[in-house]
Amino acid sequence: MSTSNELVIDPTGGRAANASLILLHGLGADGHDLAPLVPAFALPDGVALRTVLPHAPRLPVTINAGMQMPAWYDILEMNLGRRVDETQLRASAKRVHELIDAEIARGIDSRRIILAGFSQGGAVAYEAALTYPKPLGGLLALSTYFATADSIVPGDANRALPIEVHHGSFDPVVPEALGREGAERAEAMGYPLSYRSYPMQHAICPQQITRIGTWLGERLGDGADAPNKT
Repeated sequence: MSTSNELVIDPTGGRAANASLILLHGLGADGHDLAPLVPAFALPDGVALRTVLPHAPRLPVTINAGMQMPAWYDILEMNLGRRVDETQLRASAKRVHELIDAEIARGIDSRRIILAGFSQGGAVAYEAALTYPKPLGGLLALSTYFATADSIVPGDANRALPIEVHHGSFDPVVPEALGREGAERAEAMGYPLSYRSYPMQHAICPQQITRIGTWLGERLGDGADAPNKT
C-alpha cells in the first residue's frame, strides 16, 4: 500500500512483518524506482520484511542549474568532495528517524530495522543510521558517499552498526574513489564494514541483488526471535 509520503511493500502472503527495510532512492528518482528490487531478495522463510520507500521532496538543485527535482538535499558543487547542503541532508535524516520510530510503533524491534540508500539516499542513510538513538540492524550504502563524515556526531547506540558498502567500478556519477573514501572514513570511526565493488556504472546489478538478499538474511536471521548478529 502507499501513502502520500512513502511507498510501503508489506510481506507476501498476508504475513505480519517481523523486520523492516527503509530504502532511500537517489537524485531525480522516487520510491517506485527501487520497488522492483524487493521481490528479488531471496530471504529466509522466517523473515517477513516490510519495505518502506519514501519519496524525496522536490528541491532546486544547484549543480543542475537550479532545476527542481526530487532531492534529499541540494548539491552545491560536483567535485570529488561533493559540497552539499548539510542542513537539508540532516532534515532528511530526521525524516528517516521518524520513519524508524513509526516502524517501532508498529511492533518492529529497532535491531530488526535496516537502513539502505542509493546515491543521495545513501548519504542520508549514513547520517540517519549513525545518529539514531536506538540500535539498528545494519546500514546498506549503495553507490554513494559519506557526505557528513567531517561533521557527523555519531550516537552511542549504533557504534557497532554493521555497514555494507557497494559501488560500481565504472561509476561516472559518483566515482568509486568517493565511495571508497566514505567507507574508509566510517571504518576509521570503528564501524564494522564490508566493501564490495562491482563491474558496473551508477546502477544496481543482478550479482549485487543476490548479495543484498544474503546480507539481509544474515542480519535478520530466520525470524523475529533470531539473535541479532554483530
